[in-house]
Amino acid sequence: MTTPSRSSRPIVVGVESHAHHRLPLAWASDEADRRRLPLVVVHAHGMPTPAGAEGHLPSWQEWRHAARRAAENMLAEAVAFAEARHRGLSVTGLLAEGEPSWVLREQGKEAAMIVLGTDFLSARQELFTSTSVALPVVAHARCPVVVVREWEHALADAPFLVVGVDGSTASQAAVDFAFEEAALRRARLRAIFVWHRPLLGVLDEGAALHECRMMLHEALAGRQGKHPDVDVHHEVVTGHPVEVLVRESRHALALVTGTRGLGGFTGMVLGSVSQGALHHAQCPLVAVPHPNGGPRAS
Repeated sequence: MTTPSRSSRPIVVGVESHAHHRLPLAWASDEADRRRLPLVVVHAHGMPTPAGAEGHLPSWQEWRHAARRAAENMLAEAVAFAEARHRGLSVTGLLAEGEPSWVLREQGKEAAMIVLGTDFLSARQELFTSTSVALPVVAHARCPVVVVREWEHALADAPFLVVGVDGSTASQAAVDFAFEEAALRRARLRAIFVWHRPLLGVLDEGAALHECRMMLHEALAGRQGKHPDVDVHHEVVTGHPVEVLVRESRHALALVTGTRGLGGFTGMVLGSVSQGALHHAQCPLVAVPHPNGGPRAS
C-alpha cells in the first residue's frame, strides 16, 4: 500500500455515541478546512451488554444489529454536521469495531492529525471513559494529537497560541507545529520556557535564567524567518511546568507541547508535562510527537 504524502493525509476525528457536544468535531472540521485536507470521522464501538425490555439480555444477533444501526445513524449525523459547517469539505465516515484507542492509533498512521474530545473527569471515571482513550493515543500516535475540551472556553481578544519549549528535539517539533498553526490562524505565539527551581536551590539563579533565555532563543532561531507574519513573544517563567503552561494558556486557542521533554523522564512513553496538560488544560491541547515519527509501543 502506498503511503499518502503529507499534504494529502487526512485529519482524523474520533466521535463517541454518548457525547452531547460537537466542539471536537467542529474543531477538526475547521482545521481540515484551514489546511485544505480531507476529514475522516471515526467511531469505534466495543461490546457493551445492554439489558432488554424486561431485564433480559437481547440475543447476540439482535444486539449487533441494533448497535450497528445506532452507530451508523450517529456517524451519519456527525458527517452531516461537518459537511454543513464547511461546504466543499471532503468528509468520510468510518465505523469500526474494536477498542477505540487501537482503532484511532491505526488510523493515525496515515493521518496528518488526530482530534479527540474529553471532559474533566474524576480519577475513578478516567479508567472507563474518554481519557482512557486519549492517553494511549497521545502517547503512541505518530502524528500530532489534539484533545479538545467539550465546552466553550473564553478566548483572549487578540488570539494567541502557547508552546512549551525546553530545547529538546520533542519541543522543537512542537515549536514547528506551533508556528505553522499560528500562521494559519493569524494569531500571536507565546513561546514559554519554564525554569523549575531545583529543590536544593541554585548557586546563581541569574545565570540559570540567562541560560534558559539562550536556549529559548536557539529553539526559535530560523522559525521566525519562515513565518515572518507571526508575532512571537519569548518568555522565561519560573515555576512548575504543568502549572505554568496551564495557567498561561487558559485563554489561548491551543497549548502545544512535545510528547517527551519538558520534565519527562527517560523511559517514559509520554512526558510528565504532556500527561499533566492532558488532564488539566482548559484549552485544546496539541501533543506533537518526536520527529522520528512518535514514540512506539515496546
